Amino acid sequence: MKKICLCLLFISVVLFYSKKAGAQSYQTAAGLRFSYESGISVKYFTDPTTALEGVLGFRTKGVVFTGLIEKHQPAFNVAELKFYYGFGGHVGGVGSGGYRVYNGDYKVYNNSSLLLGADGVIGLEYVIPDSPIAVSVDLDPRIEIFRGPIFNLTPSLGIKYAFK
Repeated sequence: MKKICLCLLFISVVLFYSKKAGAQSYQTAAGLRFSYESGISVKYFTDPTTALEGVLGFRTKGVVFTGLIEKHQPAFNVAELKFYYGFGGHVGGVGSGGYRVYNGDYKVYNNSSLLLGADGVIGLEYVIPDSPIAVSVDLDPRIEIFRGPIFNLTPSLGIKYAFK
């Protein structure tokens, strides 16, 4: 966890000090998201500032689909850098076993169960100039309803291929 936080901090600093101009936008992007539930991510812009993002994430003994609606706006006067925030929900399933949650508690569940809850997102996305690659870092607050209530706050790193 400490290595992930340091990596996210490093990427954020690099993106913050990047000053190259020249806006590059996209409508759809697909790629990978690395987090507690790493998986496949697809983002689609419905208009220049609003995006829908779906993540099919895999975790220990389970799979979760997360859907988010996000608002994007310029960040730090860098054309390729966008600040985004939003909300959504998740649904999935997980098998029996032991799991460590955000606050460090270790919980043991004797049965498989449904996962259902509410999600938020706040982050930065950078589209590399003259390339179709978008890189993002974000924090994902989540409330798990069926197995909880349990609150998690997970950092994520994403890399996507942006389609024009």
